[in-house]
Amino acid sequence: MAKFAIKKGDLVRVIAGEGASDKKATHKVLKVMPKTSQVVVEGINVVKKAVKPSEKNKEGGFARKEKPINISNVKKAEG
Repeated sequence: MAKFAIKKGDLVRVIAGEGASDKKATHKVLKVMPKTSQVVVEGINVVKKAVKPSEKNKEGGFARKEKPINISNVKKAEG
């Protein structure tokens, strides 16, 4: 398992892929998955998923969720 300089809670910039058009903005890392070399970044690679009504979620509808991106597509924000 590789070690990465990026940890949960760090501020990063997306340099390639999904969200790369927003290069100046910094985003918070929600989760680091070293086995798959991926990170989940707040507000990047967000998908909508249909959810059926249930005991927990009475109304159902659409849930928004961040999907992981490759760690090589982000870099740690300076400062």
